[in-house]
Amino acid sequence: MAVAADLDRATDSQWDWVAEQTRTYLASGGTEGHESNGLYTLLLATTGRKTGIPRRACLIYGTSGDDFVVVASKAGEDDDPDWFKNLQAEPSVGVQVGTRRFTARARVASPAERERLWPQMARIFPLYDEYAQKTDRVIPIVLLTPVD
Repeated sequence: MAVAADLDRATDSQWDWVAEQTRTYLASGGTEGHESNGLYTLLLATTGRKTGIPRRACLIYGTSGDDFVVVASKAGEDDDPDWFKNLQAEPSVGVQVGTRRFTARARVASPAERERLWPQMARIFPLYDEYAQKTDRVIPIVLLTPVD
């Protein structure tokens, strides 16, 4: 079960550029890396479904009410990203948005929610539409609901 404090001890993404952005975000306390060229990112800590070790990733986000919205695109690859597989196994996650840290409950958007949220997320990051064209899978949208 990941919580906000796991952000400090989690293992970084295997993608070097994501790991570097994550470390900058954390080292600055969230004042650097949260916004870049009009895109906003959050840090997500999940629990490794096989290892039980906290893992972290830096993701573009949007909002829907009090929820934070992220897209499990993996740049249009045919397999879901590991962070998504992890939160499916254990939906308690740690989140940092700018300087704010909290524990959240993750859930996959329903088909009706996805229909409403996909255009919103594609406006934020237009490459999501390209990613969707590259794969046969339906790219999941995840809602992160703060619990503390």
